Amino acid sequence: MKRTFDVLTSMLATVARLRYAQRVGMIGPRPEQPLVLYEFEGCPFCRKVREALTVLDLEAFIYPCPKGGPRFRAEVKSRGGKAQFPYLLDPNTGVAMYESDAITRYLFQRYGAGTVPFLLSAGVLTTATLFAASALRPGRGVFHRPSHPPATPLELYSYEESPFCRLVREALAELEIPYYLHNVAKGSPRRDAFVTRSGKMLTPYLVDPNTGVAMLESAEIISYLRERYEVQGRRTAGERTVIVVRGKDQ
Repeated sequence: MKRTFDVLTSMLATVARLRYAQRVGMIGPRPEQPLVLYEFEGCPFCRKVREALTVLDLEAFIYPCPKGGPRFRAEVKSRGGKAQFPYLLDPNTGVAMYESDAITRYLFQRYGAGTVPFLLSAGVLTTATLFAASALRPGRGVFHRPSHPPATPLELYSYEESPFCRLVREALAELEIPYYLHNVAKGSPRRDAFVTRSGKMLTPYLVDPNTGVAMLESAEIISYLRERYEVQGRRTAGERTVIVVRGKDQ
């Protein structure tokens, strides 16, 4: 029953944002180094920036900063002077900035066609739909759950519009697990390479270089993350498991 509720409300959150960020838009120059984003899944302003990353087909290191999280919130405050999110770092230009509107303008000017799309710049409409989407998943991807940090960031193949990817990102945010985000929305030139790696065009797809795990299917991924990294469910140190799961999420 809980799984059904989670999937339904995640789908409704997608509808609330008018199914935006399912397809790559016009893209410009590509960064030589991946961007770095400090954010948390339940934040509507962070959602706006993640949508921009999807539309621009940009990859990024994601450092989740849930409320109460001990790892990365202090780092943001040390870097920028305040624990405010989202916070973007671009190692290609030295830019570091707060404020979702400023970040999206920067991203589209630097890595897109220059103009921020309507659904990211429509003022009250944008804000209202972003908050509506977050309200449909109250508290999810917002609050910290004690966890053991991985030695190496995980990798997630995802795109913002997918309700199944959202469920996995919520779990990663709550467990404060850093990961490298590969955006593979419709129209992404990385899709062929992704299919070669995963075996089919299904998302989410998680790779954990710390254990050798590579898996599809959001429910299985969430179970794995909680079993492996949540304080109450960590596996024996040094255990290595290789799992490849084929699922139905898209």
